[in-house]
Amino acid sequence: MFRRTAFAALAAVTALALAGCGDDTPAASSPSKSSPTVSGAVNVFAAASLTGTFTQLGKDFEAAHPGVKVTFNFAGSSALAKQINSGAPADVFASAAPKNMDDVTDKGTPTTFVKNTLEIAVPKGNPGNITGIKDFADKDKKIAICAAQVPCGAAAAKVFAALGLTAQPDSLEQDVKAALTKVSLGEVDAALVYKTDVLSAKDKVEGIEFPESSKAVNEYPIATLTKAPNPDGAKAFVDYVLSDKGKAVLSAAGFDAP
Repeated sequence: MFRRTAFAALAAVTALALAGCGDDTPAASSPSKSSPTVSGAVNVFAAASLTGTFTQLGKDFEAAHPGVKVTFNFAGSSALAKQINSGAPADVFASAAPKNMDDVTDKGTPTTFVKNTLEIAVPKGNPGNITGIKDFADKDKKIAICAAQVPCGAAAAKVFAALGLTAQPDSLEQDVKAALTKVSLGEVDAALVYKTDVLSAKDKVEGIEFPESSKAVNEYPIATLTKAPNPDGAKAFVDYVLSDKGKAVLSAAGFDAP
């Protein structure tokens, strides 16, 4: 009887010891590292041609990170580069051309995230009877193009040079949205913009493709800035743009994969 009681007691002690070891095992394992919490404001400087897509991506990003506010500054890439170099408080820079990204001294490592192609935009019904890129050399046509320092203007210059064509613009715009507005208001017969701008304008303008656009395809780089006021927010936003969700929004707007 005594031996059976002692054996039972020993078994109980052993069971308790094993149970204790089981409880200690999870505590001994290293906890998984969580990603930095994103909070506050994220200031994004982006090319004018990204207005529609980045506005949508900003809303989606805010929904994924409650409490975060994304503020955008849309303009010509050259103007944005100057603002950043002058000390403007930016977290992220998305340019419509590598040159303007290269001009920014305060940047991390850029990543090309989309490409874009030029297209001729005309008012609905094409009242100026624009047939192709050669009409941009016709003095009798009212034409708008981007200024040379703006990516869409630099791309236009490449196309004109490849054709040996001397453009006769009536206005030089500081960003592609301004050129598009001239068309939608019927102030010009045509403007050279990006195909994504024609798509974004929907029923306000018509687009005319031209084969020579392949002479100047714009690559769009994006980067966090090394002096970003919100570095965690900057990295998280860039990661979101490069994610599958970001790619889907950009693709739907007509941007090409890099």
